[in-house]
Amino acid sequence: MGKSIGIISLKGGVGKTSVVVGLGAALAQFGKKVLLVDGNFSSPNIGLHLKMLDPEVTIHDVLSRNSNFQDSIHVYEDLFHFIPANLFNEKEINPLNLRNRLKDVKREYDIILIDSSPALNDETLAAMLASDELFAVTTPDYTTLATTIKAIKEAKSRGTPIKGLVLNKVHNKKFELSTKNIEDTAELPIMAVIPYDVNILRAQANFIPSVVYNPGSDASREFKKFAAVLVGKRYTPFTLRDLFRTHSPKSQDINREIYYKSIFD
Repeated sequence: MGKSIGIISLKGGVGKTSVVVGLGAALAQFGKKVLLVDGNFSSPNIGLHLKMLDPEVTIHDVLSRNSNFQDSIHVYEDLFHFIPANLFNEKEINPLNLRNRLKDVKREYDIILIDSSPALNDETLAAMLASDELFAVTTPDYTTLATTIKAIKEAKSRGTPIKGLVLNKVHNKKFELSTKNIEDTAELPIMAVIPYDVNILRAQANFIPSVVYNPGSDASREFKKFAAVLVGKRYTPFTLRDLFRTHSPKSQDINREIYYKSIFD
């Protein structure tokens, strides 16, 4: 039986879908069978990221029981599977049926990543209830952190374990909130710090996961480190740049090690 992981945020523009697609590609590169599910039923994005602009069968068809799961599954470059949503859906659906419908395919995958809605609604609740564990995507600013805290509170009230944060679009500027400030405020560990990288935007423009488009970038390396710990792998890449860096562990490295030991040791 595979594990379902919800990727949540209550604010648009944080790069949640980019995280889902990048993380999904990284997990697949570790040999895992991965399914991405677009749980943002009102404003879906996964299909747009993977050049599935007008899919014939979507998660809306599955939830409305007009199609089964197998018909809605698409394949990206023999790397991972994904279920898009319909941008112009007119079908009546109950988002809360997502958990029960996912049971039909859960045994066929190692990891199912659910991309949730960026709003506090039934779509986000559906993603929370359909997930075995959650990670929240945030950016290092007060506005996003405030909505992240709200998402964390909601997840905890629903009983789904929320394991940590993905800090995205980091510029490493002094005006940004520090990882310590974010962790102390959110009371959750940061599991990955994804630097702002224009190549992630280029990857989106070319409908390619960033980890595939630019596999050697700092962002891709961080995605791979995060993916590795989720599936019990060790990933410690080394480049020439590391010769000129300090080797004291960063908080996300420590947090990933704690997660690894709690699950796999």
